[in-house]
Amino acid sequence: MSDKTFSPPLPTSPSPTATLAAQTDPAPAPKPGWREVWRVYAEAATLRMLLLGFSAGLPLLLVFGTLSFWLREAGIDRTTIGYLSWVGLAYGFKWAWAPLVDRLPIPLLTRWLGRRRSWLLLSQAVIMTALVCMALTDPKVALMPVVWCALAVAFGSATQDIALDAYRIESADTQRQAALAASYQTGYRMAMIWSGAGALWIAARAEVVGVTSYQHGAWQAAYLVMAASMLLGVVTVLCSPEPQHRELPPSKNAADWLKGALIEPFADFLRRYGKQALLILGLIAIYRISDVVMGIMANPFYVDMGYTKDEVATVTKIYGVIMTLVGAFLGGGLAMRFGVMKVLMLGAVLSAASNLLFAWLATAGHDVTALIFVISADNLSSGIASAAFIAYLSSLTNINYSATQYALFSSMMLLLPKTLAGYSGAYVDAFGYSNFFTATALLGVPVLLLIGLASRSKTAPSQ
Repeated sequence: MSDKTFSPPLPTSPSPTATLAAQTDPAPAPKPGWREVWRVYAEAATLRMLLLGFSAGLPLLLVFGTLSFWLREAGIDRTTIGYLSWVGLAYGFKWAWAPLVDRLPIPLLTRWLGRRRSWLLLSQAVIMTALVCMALTDPKVALMPVVWCALAVAFGSATQDIALDAYRIESADTQRQAALAASYQTGYRMAMIWSGAGALWIAARAEVVGVTSYQHGAWQAAYLVMAASMLLGVVTVLCSPEPQHRELPPSKNAADWLKGALIEPFADFLRRYGKQALLILGLIAIYRISDVVMGIMANPFYVDMGYTKDEVATVTKIYGVIMTLVGAFLGGGLAMRFGVMKVLMLGAVLSAASNLLFAWLATAGHDVTALIFVISADNLSSGIASAAFIAYLSSLTNINYSATQYALFSSMMLLLPKTLAGYSGAYVDAFGYSNFFTATALLGVPVLLLIGLASRSKTAPSQ
């Protein structure tokens, strides 16, 4: 990497003062050239984040999209499937236990691996165990055991996100956060392809030929393979370095510890951003609302439109992967070259527009070519938006409270959308798919206004 464009690499855990100054200094940072922009993706920290992003993205669809396909095929009604998406509220409340992940050591593990890696390994173990338990239960026979297992997967996944976000923020200086975010998002989206299209493909291959009715054994095979796929994250954690240890101020007593762990991370954010904090939190709360609310009904939509598991898996696996890679790397590169806020606006526009394409698809009937076009556009827009949004959230954190503050931001990102998404099945039953997809696109309009306001404020990232 050219030292003329980027500053020399900082220690893996930059100082709080340097980080805070980088986040609040209004002076624009020099814009890197395209060669330097793309070269950063070959750095070890960036490649490591690709693999850890895969580990983070794998569980998500297994308790949302893929699970909804499984449940719909098992005969569970759409309204119930919509309500079951509230399992995802575990992601919306992860700020509640983020302070523990930020500060609490795990006996034996933390001494061996360090604070960040020990929590990553523990959360991955929870995810793998819960996925195996999901595979061994049949929602057609008893739905509640599947729900409890899905809740355990969501809890473990949310905990992994807390530790991994802190690990990412502490692993590189602020100038490289957009590249790390893009690499993380690429791994994340590739994992979603595997846990979505891959799981459908495995389930289709595991079906007994000639039997057209629901087969639990096929889904059992798919979820067992998904549990084994988490081993990639486990190996990566064991082979990765722990970020430079950061000494925490000693606590005089339990009350002092609780103040430092629970209150200070939020107080610090309010002190740094003042009145602008409400604008920032409002933008965070609704930025992904179009995608999240729509996403719960995507797989039930495919089932009801007559698409087979093979068709959805093939289209997603080929075109989805390509456009995911293009979107994530393009989003990260554009954010580094032109600034995060401009790409945030672009991502918001594209996300809403892709939902309108689903509304059109609902009128097209069983058309695989149309499905290819819509899924490709959806993955491209999501990749661009997510890479820029992760970089924006990272720019808001103070390195002293990276896990807790980022957990707060990413929790707010999901809390309102996931709550609304719970009613998506009832909305589809009442008004149909086309009206539902159009309504989710309209939810993105207020996002554009908030991005415009945030772009003019002093809180907007300078790079």
